[in-house]
Amino acid sequence: KVRIEELRALPDERLFARFAEGEAEAFGVLLERYRAPIYGFICRQISDSHAGEELTQEVFLRAIARAEQFRGDSRFSTWLYQIARNLAFDHLRRMKVRRHESLDAPDRRGGSESPRVDRLRSRDPGALEALMRAELREQLESAIARLPDDQREVFLLRQVDGLAFGEIARVVDASENTVKSRMRYALLKLREELRQSHAADEGGRR
Repeated sequence: KVRIEELRALPDERLFARFAEGEAEAFGVLLERYRAPIYGFICRQISDSHAGEELTQEVFLRAIARAEQFRGDSRFSTWLYQIARNLAFDHLRRMKVRRHESLDAPDRRGGSESPRVDRLRSRDPGALEALMRAELREQLESAIARLPDDQREVFLLRQVDGLAFGEIARVVDASENTVKSRMRYALLKLREELRQSHAADEGGRR
């Protein structure tokens, strides 16, 4: 029996081929590699962690069901992201609702139910630095959320998931030049939004 360590050393495409040949453990390794990235990708698309769990399971179930259809024309990861993207878009079309968190809503990340402002009160001498990092992160997240859908998708696939432009082009079904253009415009808009936000903060302190 093949040791799991040996399987983990294999590239994705070889693992999937071995799974298609009947080696179930090979798919387990692929699940280890891609469950968290695919879940994160879907959640960024639909803003619903519970539905994200279900859709992530569906991605891998569809990959299993379509194992014989994978011919290796693209990377396995690209194919998997295409499945995830289609499922996420189908879910959004069904729901026809996008949730927008209120500015004064509790921050439930990390299991905390307290409002953000309450969590800033701290005797830790590094609290101010942490606050500045948190504020910058929130400004960036807010700016990313305001990007056009096509630019935000490319930006996140590149910066968060680490996909190459060629892979992203196949995932979103666009030319590589189009993808690079969307990324360039996304960066320009984010830079300008952060510049304006910083200028507004500086003006408010005077």
